[in-house]
Amino acid sequence: MNSTRSIDELLRQPIEAIIPHRGTMLLIDAVTAFDEETLSARVSVHADAWYADAQGGMPAWIGIELMAQSIAAHVALLAMRGGGRARPGVLLGSRSYKALQPSFAGGARLLIRATELLRSDEGHGAYECTIHHDDVCCAEAVIKVFQPSNFQSFIEGSFSS
Repeated sequence: MNSTRSIDELLRQPIEAIIPHRGTMLLIDAVTAFDEETLSARVSVHADAWYADAQGGMPAWIGIELMAQSIAAHVALLAMRGGGRARPGVLLGSRSYKALQPSFAGGARLLIRATELLRSDEGHGAYECTIHHDDVCCAEAVIKVFQPSNFQSFIEGSFSS
């Protein structure tokens, strides 16, 4: 029996079947496209959400989390396509997150694009990410991530140092 899954089949899944985020911390609405190196995801800005500023917008600094969830979806979909599951990972950070506006307007539909730049056998990765509203780039960054081979030991070691 072949355990690989088609891209179309994977894209029909709800986002909750792809990434582990739940409740108000699930910010991605859906994955719209992906391949071996790239992913596109859709995000709706809700004017009544926990993050909303006085004008109902999403502060631009949350864009890093939108990018991180998009990366998590890419890693998960690659694993799922081969019949597996993604190992848990962590966001290491970004050297430069450039927001081209202070917030994303309430009601806006954003497109997040994540393009893999690096993937090591040890679990290190880097992605070039952008956030677009309509055809305008609103934010960009290179995000670094890590998927340790033993997540529990990694977390325990983080607290003991």
